[in-house]
Amino acid sequence: FLFAALATSWNIIGGYGGQFSLAHGVYFAIGAYLAGNLYIRFGLSPWIALAPAALAAAIAAALICWPLFRLKGKFFGIATLAVSEVAFVLANYFDSLTGGPRGLSLPFKAGVANMIFTNRFSYALLMLGFLIFCLIVSGFVYRTRLGYYLQAVRDDQDAAQASGIDVLYVKMTGMALSAALTAMGGVFFALYLRFIDPPTLLSLPDIGVRFLLISLIGGVGTLFGPLVGALLIVPVEFYLRATIGGSIPGGHLVVLGAVLILCSLFLKRGIVGAAESAWQSIRRRRHG
Repeated sequence: FLFAALATSWNIIGGYGGQFSLAHGVYFAIGAYLAGNLYIRFGLSPWIALAPAALAAAIAAALICWPLFRLKGKFFGIATLAVSEVAFVLANYFDSLTGGPRGLSLPFKAGVANMIFTNRFSYALLMLGFLIFCLIVSGFVYRTRLGYYLQAVRDDQDAAQASGIDVLYVKMTGMALSAALTAMGGVFFALYLRFIDPPTLLSLPDIGVRFLLISLIGGVGTLFGPLVGALLIVPVEFYLRATIGGSIPGGHLVVLGAVLILCSLFLKRGIVGAAESAWQSIRRRRHG
């Protein structure tokens, strides 16, 4: 549920807007570290930390992407990859905020106010609620002027600009909203795991690429594609990690990479997109 929500958040800018960001792990880490520090240092409830985490990530996204949005396509993706790697180095360096390589351990104080529970079912309900919230926000964006502008920019940025759309403003707004939701997911993740460090939050294969992988396989640019992708990819990934990863280091990543290549070749719109196309084809035949 959590990664379905995070992929849904990424899909706002990556799917609707066509901006394939690999820096969302940075916004995820901002939410986790901010909530962790507020909880450890000041005893502040993580529920209260959700708002400043979302705001901080939105501001960071605006500052990072304002110069990067002058790049297009794969060049933008490479630039965001570089941002993610720089953030990883900085997280290891700033011990006072991130705990450095040692990370931060959040004390166990069970209770709803602390977002810490003694059973996993409560966490499942919490993540489900966050997923529903992200789907509502994503659906709202999809059907508003911002969503139409993002899709216009994705399809043809030059044509969108020629028609009067402020391309930079639209992309900045979509990225800020996507980053804010991602940071909120980082808060939930930190309180679920109760231990956060740079590899856990900023690992490109485990965090940055996973959002993109889930959305692409499920159906990038569709409302429910990230949800379908997460329901398929996350369990399969954990299974492969347990079976193949134990005997062949990195073997599960090879399999997932092969799946991604096959989906890119034969399911360009993902599972949900392919299903929608098949349904529309059936309807046309019936009415034809």
